[in-house]
Amino acid sequence: MPKTSKVVQREQSHEHVTESVADLLAHEEPLDYKSSSLNVGAAAGKKIPQIEVPESDGRPAWNSKLQYILAQVGFSVGLGNVWRFPYLCQKNGGGAYLVPYFILLIIIGIPLFFLELAVGQKIRRGSIGVWNYVCPRLGGIGMSSLMVCGFVGLYYNVIIGWSIFYFFQSFQFPLPWSDCPIRKNGTIAIVEPECDKSSATTYFWYRQTLNTTSTIAESGGLNIKMTLSLLVAWIIVCLAVIKGIASSGKVMYFSSLFPYVVLFCFLVRGLMLKGSVDGIAHMFTPKLEKMLEPQIWREAATQVFFALGLGFGGVIAFSSYNKIDNNCHFDAVLVSFINFFTSILATLVVFAVLGFKANIMNEKCVAENGEKILGYLNSNVLSHDLIPPHVNFSHLTPSDYADVYSIIRTVKEDGFAQLGLEPCVLEDELNKAVQGTGLAFIAFTEAMTHFPASPFWSVMFFFMLINLGLGSMIGTMTGITTPVLDAYKVQKELFTVGCCIVAFLCGLLFVQRSGNYFVTMFDDYSAGLPLTVVVILENVSVAWIYGTKRFMQDLEDMLGFRPSIIYFYLWKYVSPLCLIVLISATVIEMAISPPGYNAWVQDLAQERFQSYPPWALAMCFALIVVAMLPLPIVFIARHFNLMSDGSNKLSVSYRKTMMKDISNLEEQDEARFILGAKPGDTPLSGVARKPYVTPAGNKSVDPNSLSPNVCYGTSYQNAAIKSK
Repeated sequence: MPKTSKVVQREQSHEHVTESVADLLAHEEPLDYKSSSLNVGAAAGKKIPQIEVPESDGRPAWNSKLQYILAQVGFSVGLGNVWRFPYLCQKNGGGAYLVPYFILLIIIGIPLFFLELAVGQKIRRGSIGVWNYVCPRLGGIGMSSLMVCGFVGLYYNVIIGWSIFYFFQSFQFPLPWSDCPIRKNGTIAIVEPECDKSSATTYFWYRQTLNTTSTIAESGGLNIKMTLSLLVAWIIVCLAVIKGIASSGKVMYFSSLFPYVVLFCFLVRGLMLKGSVDGIAHMFTPKLEKMLEPQIWREAATQVFFALGLGFGGVIAFSSYNKIDNNCHFDAVLVSFINFFTSILATLVVFAVLGFKANIMNEKCVAENGEKILGYLNSNVLSHDLIPPHVNFSHLTPSDYADVYSIIRTVKEDGFAQLGLEPCVLEDELNKAVQGTGLAFIAFTEAMTHFPASPFWSVMFFFMLINLGLGSMIGTMTGITTPVLDAYKVQKELFTVGCCIVAFLCGLLFVQRSGNYFVTMFDDYSAGLPLTVVVILENVSVAWIYGTKRFMQDLEDMLGFRPSIIYFYLWKYVSPLCLIVLISATVIEMAISPPGYNAWVQDLAQERFQSYPPWALAMCFALIVVAMLPLPIVFIARHFNLMSDGSNKLSVSYRKTMMKDISNLEEQDEARFILGAKPGDTPLSGVARKPYVTPAGNKSVDPNSLSPNVCYGTSYQNAAIKSK
C-alpha cells in the first residue's frame, strides 16, 4: 500500500467523519470506548478541528520540587531507619552488612523505585489506576497495595501513639522511668518486685505504659491511656492529609527535616558521652565471614525493599502529582541515597548511645561483683593473696576486675560457679542486639536517664519519632486515598475523615492490654510476603508484559533522554530474579520458623516465646490471604470479561500522549484507525509510531505485538474496534 498523507487520505475517503481522535480523547469526561457509538454521518471533507488539551485536568500538583522530594523522603525514611537498620547492622557483622545492603540497593532498590516513580508520573493515577492501565488483568496489584497500606496504617499509627504518650511523659524530672516504684507494705517500703527483677525502663514499658497481659488470648480490656494516645495520633494524621497534598506537603517541610536536626544533635551529644567511641567502633568492625552467609543477603534485601516503601502505593501516589516531564530518574537516585545515608546517621547515633549505655552497665556490673569479692575476702571464703597489689576495690576499674576475675576462676576452678561472679565484659553488653520497640522504648530511654538534662533529650527523641512516623503515615494514607479518589468521585475531606474514623475504631484491637502482641502479628504477616508479591508483579507487568523496550521509549519521551541501558537488564532479568529468590527465602523462613510471639510474663518479669493459639494462627494466614486475594480475583474476572478493564478512565496526560502518537499517523486517517472493524480493512500494523529501540539500538519492536486487552498500549484500540 503506497504511503499517502493524511490530507490526501481524507480527500479520497468516502466516509464522513465529524470528530477526530483528538476530539474524542480530549473530552472533559472520560470516554468509555466500549459503550460509545461514533457518529459518521456528517458531510464529507469537513475540516477536523484541533483541540488543545489543557495542561491540568484539575489534579492537584506539588507547589515545588522541594516539597515533593521532602514528601518522598518523609515516606521512605521512617521508624525502620532508626530501630531496624542498626539492629541488622549489629546482628550481621557490623560494617560487613553495609556491603550487601549497598549492592542490593543499587540492583533492586533504585531500579524498582525508579519504575514506580515513572509509572505514577506517566499515568497520573494512584496504584489502582496505574496498574489497570499498564496491565488490566493484573489490576489487582493496586488493590493489594491498598489492602496492605490499610493493614500497615492500622498498627503503624499505634506506634506513633506510643511515642506521643512517652513524649508527654518526658516533661518530668526525674523521668518517670528512671527509678523503680516503691511499694509500701505497712511500715516497710520495698521495691516493686516485677521492676526489681527486670529494670526501671522495662517495667515502665510493659507495666505502666502497655499494662500488657501474659498471653495474646487474655484481652485485658482497653488500655485507656493508649486509647487516648491513638486518638490523638489519628487526629494529627487526619489534619495532615485532609486537604491532600495541599496540606500534607506543608506538613512535610517540618516532619521530614526535623528528624535530621534531632539526629545531628544526638550524634554530637552522643560523641561527647563516655564509651560512645566503643559503640561506634563495634558497629564498624567488620566480620567479613558474615558476608558469605545467605541470611545476611536476605535480610539486606528485605530492608532495602521496605526502606524505600516499594509496593505500598505511596510512591506512585506522590509521583502522580508531578508534571509529566519531571526528572523522576534524578528523584529516584536522590531519595534512595538520602534514605541510605539517613540509616547510616541513625546507626551512628544508636551505637554511640548504646556504647555509652554498655559502659554504664559494665561499670555497674563491675561494682556489684567487686562488692561480692570484697565480701568473700572479709569472710575468708577467698584469700587476700589472690588479689594483685595494684587493685583498689574503692575504685575498681573494668581492667582490674578482669584480672581479679581471671585469677579467682583459675584458682577456684571446682567451686567457682558457687561464687556467682559475672565476667563483666564490655563486648558482651555491646553484642546484646536490641531492635524495634525494645530499642526505642527500653534501651534508648534507659540511656537517656543518664544524660545531663535528660527530660530535654527525651522530649527531642520522642518528638523525632512522632515526626518520622507521621511522614510515613502521610505516604501510607495517600496510598489509600489517592487510588479511591481517582476511581470514584467522592468528596476528599469527607472520605479522609471517614477513613480515619474507621481506622481508629479498627485500631482499638491494638490498644487493649494484649494489643502489643497484635502489633507484632500484623508487622510479621500483613506486609512481608504480600508486598514482595506485589512488587514482583509490578516488575513483571512492566518489563515482560508491557515490554521493557516500550517502557524505555516512554521514559525517553517523558524525560527527554534515554535512561542507561543498565536499567533495561535490571528490570528485565536481575530484579525479577532477586525478587523470586527473596520470595522463596521468605516462604522457607515462614515454613521452618514456628509462628509465635514474645510474651511478657509478669511473674518472671521476662519475655518468653509462645506459640500462637489456633485462632491467632488462622488470623496470621488470613492477613496474607486477604492482602493477596485481589490479585487472582481481578485476573479471573477480567480474563472472562466479568469486570471492566478500566480503559475508559484515561488521565489527561495520557490522552495527550495518545493524541501525539495519533497526530503523527502518515499511513491512514485517524478515523479509520479507530473505526476499522476488521484488521483487513484498516490494519493496525500500519500505524506509524516511534520505534522502540533495543539495547543494541539496531532493532525496533512492533508496538502492537502485545495481545489485545492485556496492556494499555493496545486495549484502547481493541476496545474501540469492538464498539462498532
